[in-house]
Amino acid sequence: MQYGGRMQSKATSVAEYLKTLPAERRAEIERVRDVVNRNLDHEGYEEGMSYGMICWVVPHRVFPAGYHCKPEQALPFMALASQKNYCSVYVPIVVPADVAAQDAQGKLYAWFVEAWKKSGKKLDMGKCCVRFKRADELALDVIGELVARLPAKKFVASYVAARDAQAKRGPKPRAEIRAEVAARAAARTAVKKTPKTAAKTAPKVTKRAPRKSSGAAR
Repeated sequence: MQYGGRMQSKATSVAEYLKTLPAERRAEIERVRDVVNRNLDHEGYEEGMSYGMICWVVPHRVFPAGYHCKPEQALPFMALASQKNYCSVYVPIVVPADVAAQDAQGKLYAWFVEAWKKSGKKLDMGKCCVRFKRADELALDVIGELVARLPAKKFVASYVAARDAQAKRGPKPRAEIRAEVAARAAARTAVKKTPKTAAKTAPKVTKRAPRKSSGAAR
């Protein structure tokens, strides 16, 4: 997971991190944290601080290989952070380049989006994070079910399969990377766009007046 573009806390424990937050913001963060911890596979995951935010990881005792980018670091699963203007919950799925993909990640993303829509809540989602200001803006039951659907063994198996498949394919061509970035942006726009905003962004069609004849017909 990549956690760019955010505020980074220097707290070394979850308790210390929560104490640094304003009371109202802390209450919202704690509500989401409680949902994650109530549905978490506690035998396979551990909660702590990483990347300057609350992070749930697969410890080395469960997955010795660690995170492929930094093997000395435990494999990240989920994260929760208070940003400058909003909060973010980093979920263990990413917006796939092809939202109709039939692989495990594509199916999980499709389920997540559909379940969120059924909740009636607005989904403000980046590549792998859901942004919110109040916990009431979130479909907390969907987040809880997502956590419950991914015990550590299943999450690690999915991660290893994706990592190995990428290694076999080798580095992606730049054109493919650009196409995926554009597809993810389009997917995020489609999720955010409402009928009202769609109407505003629809191209205007103007009718041309018929040309007047400049001379008599011959």
